[in-house]
Amino acid sequence: MVKFSSKEKLQAVKRYLDGGESGLDIARSIGVHHSNLHQWIKQYELFGENVFRKNYTTYSVEYKLDVLSYMNVQGTSIRETAAIFNIPSPETLRKWKVAYETKGADALNAKKKGRPSMKNEDQNVRKKPIPTKDSIEDLQSELEYLRAENAYLKKLQFLSSGERKIKTKEKALVVNELRKEFALDILLHIAEIKRSTFYYWIKKSANPDPDIELKTLIQSIYDEHKGRYGYRRIRDELRNRGYQVNHKKVQRIMKELGLVSLVRIKKYRSYKGKVGKIAPNILERNFTAEKPNEKWVTDITEFKLFGEKLYLSPILDLFNGEIITYTIGSRPTYSLVSDMLNQSFERLTGDENLIIHSDQGWHYQMKQYRHALKEQGITQSMSRKGNCYDNAVIENFFGIMKSEFLYLSEFKSIDHFKQELKKYMDYYNNKRIKAKLKGMSPIQYRTHAHQAA
Repeated sequence: MVKFSSKEKLQAVKRYLDGGESGLDIARSIGVHHSNLHQWIKQYELFGENVFRKNYTTYSVEYKLDVLSYMNVQGTSIRETAAIFNIPSPETLRKWKVAYETKGADALNAKKKGRPSMKNEDQNVRKKPIPTKDSIEDLQSELEYLRAENAYLKKLQFLSSGERKIKTKEKALVVNELRKEFALDILLHIAEIKRSTFYYWIKKSANPDPDIELKTLIQSIYDEHKGRYGYRRIRDELRNRGYQVNHKKVQRIMKELGLVSLVRIKKYRSYKGKVGKIAPNILERNFTAEKPNEKWVTDITEFKLFGEKLYLSPILDLFNGEIITYTIGSRPTYSLVSDMLNQSFERLTGDENLIIHSDQGWHYQMKQYRHALKEQGITQSMSRKGNCYDNAVIENFFGIMKSEFLYLSEFKSIDHFKQELKKYMDYYNNKRIKAKLKGMSPIQYRTHAHQAA
């Protein structure tokens, strides 16, 4: 075993306290087991820098008994106890423990140092001590303990990554693996877990996972929707399939499986100042509608693919979040918006009292745009200047669409992208459920509302 000087121990502790390296990395770099390093850290925290200076101390029997009593009552490990009482080597404390358990308090008496006196007649002959049966068994017992501890620590080191705390379940499984080679009592003492706790985890690990079917279904839903669903939407989809599951349980299982939904990004801005007429903010962030074709919102967003830019212009119905129609082009020209309007007008019967809301982008200030709305009897509404929250619903859609579609897919060409976009829009309207729509997709919700009316 490599011995370390006081200076080397202090340097290792300060490297750890600086926070730039993990304890496991430091221990590996200097060739020491990480448990030894943590003992040095504990000693340093309790006694300061002077703790590593060599101190040849003679411990009294009373002191040894106090230390062993503290370890027994508090349930601390040998290494922890050695650190607390500033005993340089845990092996010293281990010898006290073995001696006390095998031979009682008398075995804790310190042996006299120096050469033994030679008062017999033949002073030139030194008798060799004859090992007794008990001493041989003690040595064998101590060796067995050390072998078991070494095997146990190696298993734990293999399981641990960085400074992650080893769970009791993992300790129990390691003990169960080693019990064919070592005595169970020794292993439980080393692992510092109770016998009842050990059997609890062994029994639990032998039982099948009660959530295995639910985990499989959650993974299936997540994969089916290409990672687009978070735990709330997966909870709603489970309920649609007849499974009544609390959202917290779905969240826990998704965390266990490593399933997370994606983040969103910002959108293209089309504001170029006042180039036409600005309409008032009639919508005033009232994003609820009592029926279809009562309130629409629109905007433009940008994609970058194959070194080119594409611009998407959709209209969304605030009643159910449905995408009424959309256009896409390589330039954000006015025709991108006018073509979208002409397609959306096909949904109207002429009896609607419709508001269409946008930001102050230059397209929506154009005379042609305002005239097209007036001809259809549509009221125009605009967000306040530089206030994206006034049109938050369409902003939210762009974030979802980019997260769920753009960043999850690989496209072979611009044409391929447009084909996949068409599929996604169909998916968004017909299949993608929403919590605010009572677990239905936009078109399912509109159909349901029409039937209820």
